Amino acid sequence: MKTATDPRHRRRAKLVQHLFASSFHRQPNLLVRYIWQKLPLIDPIIAGAAPEWPLSKLNPVDLAILRLAVYELTIDKSAPFKVIIDEAVELAKEFGGEASPGFINGALGNIVSTYESQS
Repeated sequence: MKTATDPRHRRRAKLVQHLFASSFHRQPNLLVRYIWQKLPLIDPIIAGAAPEWPLSKLNPVDLAILRLAVYELTIDKSAPFKVIIDEAVELAKEFGGEASPGFINGALGNIVSTYESQS
């Protein structure tokens, strides 16, 4: 399990915080601009993974976590799927609500299974 002092975890936590804040300002913070520019690709993937939850109805923290994870899963691709999902669930435990870890895990599981079936 990752610790709060793990530099990769701290970096991801910082990115989630900036994605969260940027969503309220409707413009990206410089730290997350590279992710923000990919939202036209990322958001439809999230919407497809959780069709019963329109993006506008998602908890903003959950949406920020999902955006980072989907970016890492589909665009960055520098970490294994399991690591990205585990890290996203840990972030959901840290920043999200009671149901956030399960929701994040389920949505990312749907995305990974979709991508694996297309390969």
